[in-house]
Amino acid sequence: MTFLAVLTGCSDSSPSDTDTAPAAPVSQADIDKAMTTPTTLTFWTWVPDIQQQVTLFQQKYPAIKVDVVNAGQGADAYTKLRTALKAGTGAPDVAQIEYQYIPTFSITNSLVDLRPYGAEANKAKFVDWTWGQVTGPKGEILAYPQDTGPMGMLYRADIFDKYGIEVPETWDEFAAAARKLHAADPKVYLTNISANEPAGWHGLMWQAGSKAYTVNGAEVGLAVNDEMSKKVAGYWGGLAGEGVVSTDPDFTDNWYQSFNSGKYATWLTAAWGPVFLSGSAKSTAGKWRAAPLPQWDATKPVSGNWGGSTSAVITGTKNTIAAAKFAEFLNTDPATTKMFSTVQKFFPAAKAVLADPEFTGQKSEFFGGQEVNKLFAEISGTVDVGWQWPPFLDQASKDWTETTGKALADKADAAAATDQWQSRLETYAKDQGFTVTAG
Repeated sequence: MTFLAVLTGCSDSSPSDTDTAPAAPVSQADIDKAMTTPTTLTFWTWVPDIQQQVTLFQQKYPAIKVDVVNAGQGADAYTKLRTALKAGTGAPDVAQIEYQYIPTFSITNSLVDLRPYGAEANKAKFVDWTWGQVTGPKGEILAYPQDTGPMGMLYRADIFDKYGIEVPETWDEFAAAARKLHAADPKVYLTNISANEPAGWHGLMWQAGSKAYTVNGAEVGLAVNDEMSKKVAGYWGGLAGEGVVSTDPDFTDNWYQSFNSGKYATWLTAAWGPVFLSGSAKSTAGKWRAAPLPQWDATKPVSGNWGGSTSAVITGTKNTIAAAKFAEFLNTDPATTKMFSTVQKFFPAAKAVLADPEFTGQKSEFFGGQEVNKLFAEISGTVDVGWQWPPFLDQASKDWTETTGKALADKADAAAATDQWQSRLETYAKDQGFTVTAG
């Protein structure tokens, strides 16, 4: 059975139904009634200690009880959600969903359009590119942004100083520094470009301006081998082929040890990376600094994003108003949004937190007293707003790992491998019933 056949069997509507206008706005009287009627919401999330934010909501709306359920993270969580949706029972009212998976669930009409519940009034509260990530092709607002992962570069200042490496501002400078450093010490690499990390790779494609995916319901444009995608692949494939950057799998014991041992002089990562690194490479405290990603065009600073998630209301909830207002409160209330940065140490999507001196002025001892939050807040404003995700991200990631990622690991032609990636994705999408245009 094709993907589109499955989705039409899981819902009362088909993808083409997104052409219809949004429902009429819910009245304030209906909202007031819903928020004072005894109700229990189920919230699936992997966020640690989020009960603290939920408690604030319940204090404001004592008639509403929220059951917080840790349904796992990543593939496990999404499999559970798909299973519940297909069964027509057991799905939550609100679920934590990463930006890249919004199209996967919106194509099956599994996410409630939040416009009738006042979502549009909150647009200005969020970083522009995040609002684009939660907006559907027909203007639907499918979730509220919660946290983000704008990409930058973390680097070992001591290693740079030892070998006379300047902080690279362009990718050409980065390549030259990689060659210089590895020639001076063959045991040290300027960075590691993981051959098993499609999420980080997509972030680099995003920064380069690739238009790998365009989505309009069941019509999908695929161009994972477009000019900028090939440029990224050719660049990293070339450096890997020269042996001046490593391609170790990430988030493994060996990878963690390599940060502590000084094997990697930089980590091209997201705004969540500084907190992660400070816990994983404690022996290197004080030696790290942060900078923007090197640029393809230094006159036009731009970044990509890696990570972050949203709160979405799930189709089929019997408590749509309460669920929509819970998702809104969680991600717009001044106290809850601040707590995401202070309790969970998330990097915010809310403009108010990004502009708060209490947040941006924090000095990190691990990064030599640098105001790292301030730097990434500035980077967040440069993330390209035009990036889209496919409605079959799991397949896109699998195919990348087995083509372009494998080419990196094998020191083969990574740019040519993007053609294999493209071909596999086109075949898969067509087999699933999508109308495909190739870029």
